[in-house]
This record gives sequence, C-alpha cells and structure tokens, in this order.
Amino acid sequence: MELGWLGLLIIPVLYGMLRFVAQSQAAEEGSPRRKLFGILEATAVTFFIYFFSQLIGGLTIYIFLGLIGWDEARITSWLTNNTLGQFLVSAAIQLGMLGLLALFMKRRRMSFASIGWKGRFAWREIGLVIVAYLAYLALFIASTVAAKALFPSLDLEQKQEIGFDNVSQLQLPLVFVSLVILPPLVEEVIMRGYLYTSLKSQVSQRWAAIITSILFAIAHLQAGSSAPLLWIAAIDTFILSLLLIHLREKTGRLWAPIMLHALKNGIAFATLFIFKLA
Repeated sequence: MELGWLGLLIIPVLYGMLRFVAQSQAAEEGSPRRKLFGILEATAVTFFIYFFSQLIGGLTIYIFLGLIGWDEARITSWLTNNTLGQFLVSAAIQLGMLGLLALFMKRRRMSFASIGWKGRFAWREIGLVIVAYLAYLALFIASTVAAKALFPSLDLEQKQEIGFDNVSQLQLPLVFVSLVILPPLVEEVIMRGYLYTSLKSQVSQRWAAIITSILFAIAHLQAGSSAPLLWIAAIDTFILSLLLIHLREKTGRLWAPIMLHALKNGIAFATLFIFKLA
C-alpha cells in the first residue's frame, strides 16, 4: 500500500472520526451536535494556535529586521542559516503559542491550573517518567515494524527538519533551549493541557486521549514543506502522546509529561549535536 494518497484523506477522515465520536458519546449523555461543536472548537483552536503562531513568529522577526535596514536576501539568509536567527524565530513561535492560548483561555474564563499547570514537579515522579520512556521506546519499535509491514514504502530513515545545521559549541545552549526546553513546555500546556482537558469535558478519557494523540501526530507531519509527509514522526508522536497523557492522568498535572517530553528531546539533542561535535 502507498502512503502518498493518505495525506489527502487526513481532513475528511479526521472530521468523520470526530463526528462519530460525538454521536457515540451523545448516545450516553448530551446532544451530538453540541458535543461535536465542543470537539471541533477545541480542535480548531489548537490548530489555529499551532499554525498561526508559526506564521506570525517568523513574520515578526522578518519585519523587525526589515525595519532596521536589512534587505530581503540578508534576512532570508540569516533566518535560514544563522543559529541565533533560528533561535529567535523558534522562541517567537513558542511564546506566540502561549500568548494566543492565554488570550483564548481568558475569554473562556479558564485558568491554567484547570488544565494541569499547577503545583511543582515532585522528584518521586522521575521514576514514572523513566518507566514511561522505556514503554515509549518499546511501543515505537513494535509500531514501526508493524507499519513497515503494512506500508513497505514507509521511509524509516526520513529525518525531521529541525534546522540548526551549522552549530558551534558556543551556540549549543541556544539549540538546547529551542529543542529541549521550549517545545516540551509549550506543547504540553497546549496539547495535554488545553486540548486534552477540553476534549475530556466532551467525550470519554479514552477518546480524548486518542483524538489528542492523532492531532499531535498530524501537527508533526511537516505538511506544507517541500519534503514528503513525515509519517515516521507521526507514528512516533502518536505513541509518545499516549504515554504523555498517561502521565497527565497518573499525576494530575503537566510536570511529568513535560519531563518525559524533555527527556525524549534531550536524548535526540545529544545524539544530533553533542556526540556529533565531540
């Protein structure tokens, strides 16, 4: 089976799944139309925050550099090839995501505590994080083997485009913050915080976990880039999301999911940059 045509089916299949979930859950309680609206609102807000912040983040830096006199060629080269430029864009995007979420939650009179951003990290949760990471590795390996058997064209070697191609040792802290600190913090607040909490108020915990994980996987397909859809990353992030949600439920807070996410990204960071420069 080929994977190319599957990308065209993402939106209609996703909508059909959300509609099915709303109707099945409404059979137990509530109106299917109301539940579908609640699910679609949470989904739409999440995707708007995720993709609009990427547009605005890069555009903000671009406009600023233009205002101080840089020409288009210099701006493009600096943002594409310079580590500091890539860091600033990444930081602007991540902070923009948090800002947009905060504005929406304020209008909805939601608190960050209500979505799991509360308390402090408990060191006893480290054991849960380590066990969850080992479970993630086992599930990822098993899933990729199964996916490759079903879809022989699946490219297991396809790399995610993360930028930072020419990094010196002095620039590593910028890359570390961009990959290991900001994404786990921001993505957990939005995905396992706002989205998962909102969905769970409309559907069962199981369906909320599945929908959240599917949306998280779609967000990592790198749709819109010149490269083919990154299905291996979608498999990876879907499985990771299920474990992150497990920790969210187990602890009742976002700290353990943030730590697991940071652990995974930290290992990738060390592999791609620390060992490479050593």
